[in-house]
Amino acid sequence: MLTSTIAATITSTTISSTAAGAMTTQMGLPEYGVLAVIALITLLSAKEILSASEKWSRSLNASLNLAIMPLLVAFVAIVAFKVTEIL
Repeated sequence: MLTSTIAATITSTTISSTAAGAMTTQMGLPEYGVLAVIALITLLSAKEILSASEKWSRSLNASLNLAIMPLLVAFVAIVAFKVTEIL
């Protein structure tokens, strides 16, 4: 009886400390941030090149802006996170 009580106590302590460790891990950004930055650079380059061509239109501009804006927000978040990580 005493052995099972000790084993149950050790098990519950181990489980609770593991759960607490999982809750206190440092928040990080996904490793796919590099892909988002590459996509942003590619889309900004395409927008710059296409703006000088005869294929440029308002709908193309709107489509590129629709793709660029969320990536720009992600880029700003990544930079802000990295700056606060250094400080």
